[in-house]
Amino acid sequence: MYRLSPLILFLLLYLGTSIWLSDFYSVPIVVAFLFSAIYSLIAPGGTYKERLTAFTSGVGESTVGLMLLIFILSGAFAATAKSMGAVDSTVNMTLQLMPRSLLLPGIFIASCFISFSIGTSCGTIAALTPVAVGLANATGVSIPLMVGLVVGGTYFGDNLSFISDTTIIATQTQGCRMRDKFITNIRIVLPCALLLMVVYYFIGKNIEPAENLTDFDFVRIFPYLCVIVLALMGVDVIIVLVIGLFSTFLIGTLQGSYTPLEWLHKANDGIMGMAELILCTLLASGMLAVIRHQGGIKYIITKITRHVNGSRGAEMAIAMLVFLVNICTANNTVAIITVGSISHEIAERFGIDPRRSASILDTMSCFAQGILPYGAQVLIAAGLASINPVAIIPYLYYPVLIGIAVILSILFSHKIKTL
Repeated sequence: MYRLSPLILFLLLYLGTSIWLSDFYSVPIVVAFLFSAIYSLIAPGGTYKERLTAFTSGVGESTVGLMLLIFILSGAFAATAKSMGAVDSTVNMTLQLMPRSLLLPGIFIASCFISFSIGTSCGTIAALTPVAVGLANATGVSIPLMVGLVVGGTYFGDNLSFISDTTIIATQTQGCRMRDKFITNIRIVLPCALLLMVVYYFIGKNIEPAENLTDFDFVRIFPYLCVIVLALMGVDVIIVLVIGLFSTFLIGTLQGSYTPLEWLHKANDGIMGMAELILCTLLASGMLAVIRHQGGIKYIITKITRHVNGSRGAEMAIAMLVFLVNICTANNTVAIITVGSISHEIAERFGIDPRRSASILDTMSCFAQGILPYGAQVLIAAGLASINPVAIIPYLYYPVLIGIAVILSILFSHKIKTL
């Protein structure tokens, strides 16, 4: 267990202390990561130099650099768009055109649809979170609930999209076609999405009409429409955010919302607002890389697989493997890559259909990623909404539901052949 001790220390420092004090704002999350990262460098096992090399390698991974660039661009885009009135116009348009009772399920459906279309969660969160926060402020709905709608919906697409990296890796490692995995997978998760739409309808049916709504300016909404349309066209998320950011400059300066110099300052403010998120990502990436280097992932795999017995146990082992590895890597793509080959071996040994094992891998990784306060999706949403990451977790109903659905399908449907 010493291999996992840095992660355990973080959970004790941040989650444990926060629960004990009944205040998730009592312990700064960056400080908790800092102490855990320092401990990972001096903890027993291996030399300090080896650990430091692993730490810096983890910080310098290409996936980490990509996440940081997305965070920076998202912060700049959100701040400049808000300053030119894009959020207010989008909120007013939504409240005037959409029935109040459909507001919550509407936001959830939008998040599901966009993430499914573009195959990634970060771009969806960057586009929809500012609007969700604006709607929450205008209607009195809880901000964490509205943000949870967006973040939860993104895992629908992350899990099912044909262009999602998790889908591609899960099907490649298990040796099945994406179409077949989709059919098997959607039978597990679609009931969860439909159930939530009903739940969100009842939660939001009594939303009071917002007062003092003003007319919306369609031109000011263009940056958000631009981002969404380009994302749906399959344009890379970095390019999407750059174009969106440039559109705020053109529209904002032409309409007199700000001068070019003021635009630069607004963009800088947005980037600085993501500083805590960026620091958390760097420290967490380094700490988790040390855990991986010290054999923490291998330790989990060995412990779980040595007791596999029968097809039900094999499916549960696959589910727990990817879940726990995702907890230790905070990246569902990396988690599937890490356990994909051994999951394939387990599936072949116990006669599990590859479509089934691929579905379990992908869905359980989304479940794990969706409940992590230090996962990239939750962190970026919290940064854009200016709230504590932990405040969002209780409202991430969809990731929790699909995790429960997978477990139930293993317990009660493991003998049913996948059609």
